[in-house]
Amino acid sequence: MTIEIATYLLVGSIFGLLLIGLPLAFVTGLVAVIFTLGWFGPSAIPLVGSRIYGFITEYSLVAVPMFVFMAGLLDRSGMARDLFNSMRVFSGRLPGGVAVQTLIVAFFLAAISGIIGGEIVLLGVLALPQMLRLGYDKKIAIGVVCAGGSLGTMVPPSIVLIIYGLISGVSIADLFKAAFIPAFILMAAYMLYVIITCARNPNMSGAHKPWADAPNLTAKEALKGIAAPATIALLVLGSIYGGIASVTEAAAMGAAGVLLAVKLRGEYSLKLLKESLVQTLETCGMIVWIGIGAACLVGVYNLMGGNRFVSNAILGLDVAPIVIILVMMAIFLILGMFLDWIGIAMLCLPIFIPIVKQLGLDPVWFGILFAINMQVSYISPPFGPAAFYLKSVAPEGITLKDIFGAMLPFIAIQLAVLGLMLAFPEISTWAL
Repeated sequence: MTIEIATYLLVGSIFGLLLIGLPLAFVTGLVAVIFTLGWFGPSAIPLVGSRIYGFITEYSLVAVPMFVFMAGLLDRSGMARDLFNSMRVFSGRLPGGVAVQTLIVAFFLAAISGIIGGEIVLLGVLALPQMLRLGYDKKIAIGVVCAGGSLGTMVPPSIVLIIYGLISGVSIADLFKAAFIPAFILMAAYMLYVIITCARNPNMSGAHKPWADAPNLTAKEALKGIAAPATIALLVLGSIYGGIASVTEAAAMGAAGVLLAVKLRGEYSLKLLKESLVQTLETCGMIVWIGIGAACLVGVYNLMGGNRFVSNAILGLDVAPIVIILVMMAIFLILGMFLDWIGIAMLCLPIFIPIVKQLGLDPVWFGILFAINMQVSYISPPFGPAAFYLKSVAPEGITLKDIFGAMLPFIAIQLAVLGLMLAFPEISTWAL
């Protein structure tokens, strides 16, 4: 069997097994074992074990449970709620003010934890009912919650960027530095869309309803609500950008900082700690199992000569490097409609990143493009995870059709920002 036929068979096997409902981690692991036995024989099985060992002993992977634990504590404490109420004080009478401050809160939460699912659920519980009660059009309210909650793919300490750094061998600290401005541009683009839309049609922001739900807080009380999250974000990102701590060490400091803040607020309990730890185990277990399966599959495929086949096929195209990058972006976008971002990263990046380096392009810049693509995948139909996270906590009457329809303008904004990063790489790499 030639490597070309084996490639088609391997890809077909993956999608065929996924269609019958098997989890991605088991699919990739099963396909890896079958192709190892079929191509090399039983003597090659230890190679699979070596791939597993290499993945799970990666030191930087320790940062992931720390950030997930931070998100679990934030979900269950009152810090996020206080941050939301405090930001509402400063939103004033700006068109779409509550939606705009929801995006700012989402940016803060992403900068603290980097976990997407928890953010969307949290905003769905806190912000969505508030906006609907104030008369916001549900398309604006839903879109802001899902798009804002998905900022975690971009805003450091993004788990997406950490996994990308592990796979690519690129400095995670450099990825964080490169991601901050693109993430800010993305948030600003969302805000601009909301402000323009609500200014042109005030009824979309509940202009016909009184400002009855505004929190009765003084400026001092509002600043107090912002202080703890801002301090934790500064602790995590400041220590990384300042070269004081590695990403793993900063994650540990952030987790300790959130735990201390919860304790000082009088919200600490064994139940809260247990639930946060269980969420951490469940989330990290999913990431590790998918990573193990994908690492085995990619390792076997590379030993078969698959990486050389794909590399030669792409580099053999008589086109400019930017066209090759666009093809990769299209593959990410298509796969993002059906697969989880972890699976896409584990399956595609080990093959794509060497090609990017051979083309003489910056892998840090490519990491930012990948993160934006994964943000698109998070809210794109038919299987965008953000829609299902929000549906689990959305008020009665909001359907999946409503949610996916509301996200279309925000997907267009994400694609526009992706085009901007493609056209002007220096936006992300200037600080490196």
